[in-house]
Amino acid sequence: MYTTTVSQHVPASPAEVYRALLDPSALARWRVPEGMTSEVHEFDAREGGRFRISLTYGSPAGSGKSSAHTDTYHGCFRRLVPDAEVVEEFRFESGDPALRSVMTMTTRLTAVPGGTEVVIVHENIPDVIPSADNELGTRMALNNLAALFA
Repeated sequence: MYTTTVSQHVPASPAEVYRALLDPSALARWRVPEGMTSEVHEFDAREGGRFRISLTYGSPAGSGKSSAHTDTYHGCFRRLVPDAEVVEEFRFESGDPALRSVMTMTTRLTAVPGGTEVVIVHENIPDVIPSADNELGTRMALNNLAALFA
């Protein structure tokens, strides 16, 4: 298991970014790496609320964790601090036991000149997921988030 941290300046206020973190239609547009599509199946944005999301590769070469070309994960919101922090716990839906551990993603928002510094910390990422892939996917998603406000 390992931890990654990725940050991005977003040209919007912490309140605007926080709303994008908890809006399922916005989330489906930004929290998806390049070359994939997103489907939000369930999304209850409150502490203890559950979510379930699928990311599907556009290319047949993309290998999914849950099925041939799809990564599906589910979890819940552990902590919501308005305009400041979102903590999510989730796990992949996979037949591979190495991929089923509970992971934590903490998103912190800090007001900075011209917008918000968004820091995402992923904890307990299974070793079978290459660290570089996790970081790249997170950077792509954060670039998408910034683009929502450009």
